[in-house]
Amino acid sequence: MRDITNTPIKEKMKLTEQVIKSFRAAKTFRENTMRINSLDFSVQGDTLISSSDDESIFIYDCQSGTPKKSLNSKKYGVDLIHYTHASNTAIHSSTKVDDSIRYLSLHDNKYIRYYTGHEKKVVTLCMSPVDDKFLSGSLDQTIRLWDLRHSVCLGVMHLPGFPVANFDPEGLIFAAGINSDTIKLYDLRSFDKGPFSNFKIEKEARDMNIEWTGLKFSPDGKYILISTSGSMIKLVDAFHGNVLHTFTGHSNIKNIPLEASFTPDSQFVLSGSSDGKIHIWSVEKGNKVAVINSEHTETIQSIQFNPKFMMMASACHQMVFWLPHMEE
Repeated sequence: MRDITNTPIKEKMKLTEQVIKSFRAAKTFRENTMRINSLDFSVQGDTLISSSDDESIFIYDCQSGTPKKSLNSKKYGVDLIHYTHASNTAIHSSTKVDDSIRYLSLHDNKYIRYYTGHEKKVVTLCMSPVDDKFLSGSLDQTIRLWDLRHSVCLGVMHLPGFPVANFDPEGLIFAAGINSDTIKLYDLRSFDKGPFSNFKIEKEARDMNIEWTGLKFSPDGKYILISTSGSMIKLVDAFHGNVLHTFTGHSNIKNIPLEASFTPDSQFVLSGSSDGKIHIWSVEKGNKVAVINSEHTETIQSIQFNPKFMMMASACHQMVFWLPHMEE
């Protein structure tokens, strides 16, 4: 088996446009029979976890480039999987029986706790970067704040539209996207008092029929990235709320949620596309720096860059690991 041991980003190799353009598929995994619906790197970057519509969970070793473990969630289904701060536990949403969130021990494939309250499908789920809190958003038009240690939620926000939310990198505030046109910022210590800031995002003509489907802060906390059900991604100033860039050129034929992600240095934005290609833009300039062909035969719905190593992962029905190939 080919070793794909990688280079820590901050130590030896700087992520430049030239490096980004050099990324090539290093390994393709075909363990899944249906769409991979989410993926998440561990904080240390040494493993990757994925969930699929075939109700399986896979854990991959990022340094050897091999599947490490597989689990099944046949009873409840599995979506939106995320590591907690311990790499031997994860949370995920359910796709059948009910709309609970489940806290899973990956060591023995047993559930530690259930979190009930949502009355429709959970479409947003994210862990705090600093502690055991997590956010969930549901088609019941609520966003809930939880603590892993308690099955009762800490708070509920009733919000119109498709719910999107996420924590800032310091875990002090969270942002919620409302009605696909407003970002509200909440202080975690006093979220029950309402938002401390509101950003109204002016819609362009091409925005009218699309919904926001995801929201992420950049690792440096300066930007907010908004994914949509259309062929556009918005980059927003996290302090002033103005749209800095609108990234386009990728296709989203089925108008489904396509994940967009930052690189760890906050310099580039990545997205998949209906044509199975990876599109990469510059955060500073707003221009597209690369379109990378892939072996994906379906829409790339999930894509993330490893937080510690010079690699990225993308997924349709297949999982692909990517590495830079620089000329010596």
